[in-house]
Amino acid sequence: MVPELPPLPALTRAEGELVDAYLEVVDLLGRINPSRSTHTYGALRAAQALVGRAEALLEALTLMHMRGENEVHADTLARALRVLDGERRTHRVTVPQSRAS
Repeated sequence: MVPELPPLPALTRAEGELVDAYLEVVDLLGRINPSRSTHTYGALRAAQALVGRAEALLEALTLMHMRGENEVHADTLARALRVLDGERRTHRVTVPQSRAS
């Protein structure tokens, strides 16, 4: 049985779009990461898609700013990222630890 996830914190629509676009960018960067990828074609496709997702991230931040959402509520957004498996997803962006002792 899968454990029940905590509910997402209350977010504005723009904050939700920011979190979604950020995680999509992270997923693509994870696919591009040369220390973790295995084929150039997959990394190439992810790099091509990254442009569009970066634009979506820019649009979400611009919308927040234009609406007067001038502060980023980091604790709330971090909770949302955790619920959406952000810790695992961002792990692929990092360089793996060396196996040499």
